[in-house]
Amino acid sequence: MTHWRQNSDPFLAPDLGRSALLVLDMQVDFVDGGTAPIPGTSAVLPAIARLVDAYRESMAPIVHVVRLYEGDDVDLCRRRVIAAGLDLARPGTAGSQVAPELGVPVLDPGSLLAGDLQAVSPTEHILFKPRWSAFYRTCLDDHLRRWRVDTVVIAGCNYPNCPRATIVDAGERDYKVLAAADAISGVDDRHLEEAGRIGVLHADTDEIVEAVQPPELEVIS
Repeated sequence: MTHWRQNSDPFLAPDLGRSALLVLDMQVDFVDGGTAPIPGTSAVLPAIARLVDAYRESMAPIVHVVRLYEGDDVDLCRRRVIAAGLDLARPGTAGSQVAPELGVPVLDPGSLLAGDLQAVSPTEHILFKPRWSAFYRTCLDDHLRRWRVDTVVIAGCNYPNCPRATIVDAGERDYKVLAAADAISGVDDRHLEEAGRIGVLHADTDEIVEAVQPPELEVIS
């Protein structure tokens, strides 16, 4: 495992003055009491809320990435249960909303499903992703380039699925990746060790909160 502070490779070193926080799938249906609660997801909510607060205070970019299941555009492994009527992250439902602890407004499903970013503030947005990775068939890469981001901090729901896919896709786009280890459900030491082999570093929320900085550069208009 490669902890952020133990890293000696300058090509991997995160720059928290040019970072964005990606919060993945922290929706009501995936926390305790939801339609399909993911073990450990409610437990990481306080850490994620601290990260969100720190990025808001620093005016650094945040993207809340969400799933919305409607029609046939669904992962193959979930298509049968969605077609059978499972009410999971269905657009417009209470379960599709971002967990209230994160202070995000009601989703605009029409705009999100059309591929648009929904603004929470000038530096904070919501983005719909149709599959596991936040980069697949979305405008995330363009949005981050516009902010001159070179480091992504990953937090959210169920490491083996969406966080892992997003981490791989971020690395393929030459972003430095910092996993907030105590702010991701379903992650363990083996996952962090495997991610470290492709250049992913990890840190705890406290360390990231202390180090996050306002953006060093203005957004590209």
